[in-house]
Amino acid sequence: MTPFRSDGYHALVYWISKGIHQLRRLNRRTLIFLAALGPGIITMVADNDAGGISTYAQTGAKTGFNLLWAMVILVPMAYYVQEMTVRLGAVTKRGHAEAIFDGFGKFWGWFSIFDLAVINWLTLVTEYIGMTQAMSLFNVPPWITFFGVTFLMLGIVISGRYWTFEKITLFFCLFNLVYIPAAIWAMQTGNVKEGWSAVGQGFYHPNFAFGMSGVALLTLIMANIGTTITPWQIFFQQSAVVDKGMDIKDIKYGKFDTFFGAFMTCTVAAFIIIATAGVFHFNPDQSQGYREIDSAAKTAAAMPQVLHGQWGQWAKVLFAIGLFDAGLLGSLCISLATSWAMGEVFGWAHSLNKTVREAPWFYVAYVLMLMSAGVVSLIASVDVQNIITIFVQVVAVTLLPAALMFLILLLNDKPLMGEHVNTRWQNIANWSITAFVILISTAYGVSVLFPEWFGSGK
Repeated sequence: MTPFRSDGYHALVYWISKGIHQLRRLNRRTLIFLAALGPGIITMVADNDAGGISTYAQTGAKTGFNLLWAMVILVPMAYYVQEMTVRLGAVTKRGHAEAIFDGFGKFWGWFSIFDLAVINWLTLVTEYIGMTQAMSLFNVPPWITFFGVTFLMLGIVISGRYWTFEKITLFFCLFNLVYIPAAIWAMQTGNVKEGWSAVGQGFYHPNFAFGMSGVALLTLIMANIGTTITPWQIFFQQSAVVDKGMDIKDIKYGKFDTFFGAFMTCTVAAFIIIATAGVFHFNPDQSQGYREIDSAAKTAAAMPQVLHGQWGQWAKVLFAIGLFDAGLLGSLCISLATSWAMGEVFGWAHSLNKTVREAPWFYVAYVLMLMSAGVVSLIASVDVQNIITIFVQVVAVTLLPAALMFLILLLNDKPLMGEHVNTRWQNIANWSITAFVILISTAYGVSVLFPEWFGSGK
């Protein structure tokens, strides 16, 4: 063999070996990345819950495309808030309730738990409302839905494995995408003369002259924020990170998981707004009727009346399926967030990796949350149900500043977080988000006390 051929042979072997090594590293990183996916996507998609779907439906029906710009702002807001829970959980190996008790003492610990328990329970009521209303569109009695979904959710969590729960929940997350074809059909068969260009204007050139009072507009904006960034998400994702066993080396993958989830949930929210705006807001026959759209169930039921023929029936089915799935995901995550937090506070075994025998009180708290909230959803009238749905989103955003401040202060604790403390830019972003939430909450309070300052439209 000649030297040239020998050199060429060895060079070929070297590059093949290097390529195989790089491929193995890539495969290993890919597997680690896929293994880290879950908490962020589930947290974010579950936040498009039954109350969220109803909020977005009202937003589209009442304001058209003119609040779509808010979805662009909410992506980084949701990401920066939830990304902190990934670092805090991976570094401390503790849930958020336990971190608050250790960092701020019992008084603030109990304060945060009380807020969480109240808002979680009220939100869980709205999830059951959404599921029962969705199944009612298929002529399923509410009590059958109540018992059916309660036993289904109990079956999902008592497997004794966090991984089982995560894989099943990720599967349910896919159904959140049904609103994308619903929006496309709505735009094709609706009365939006400018077509998709009108959708684009909602992002960069909105028109706020849609006949709503300042109080009503502020309430709707707060509801959109409150259904995208909520206290339960902070507690749930951090506990999920801990229960999954994520470590410091998984933080960068957890960040991407969180960003993808934030982008996905706000994209779906935008499509829900587009669907309801295309069907109701721009329909001349619904010039007054669209103002009565105050829930996702009413939206789905009205679809065939506006989109005549097969299009309307398919849109109704998609909206109903999406609403049921949203309520199911929300119920799973919100009830677990509460059970995890209570386990951390009272010292109970609190892990999905524990069986019922090993963690009885964890599962008892979970079942009690589901049963009590479900019963309330059954006895409340439809009008009361719709009022509760929007009220909960508004309450959530008013309680959010306290949860954000606890979280930011913990992430700035150098002895606790080490090199994973907030950077200057992260602090600027997160304190700005907190200030914005406080500002809009204050504006809402002022608008209730002095509604004349915010216009007199209906």
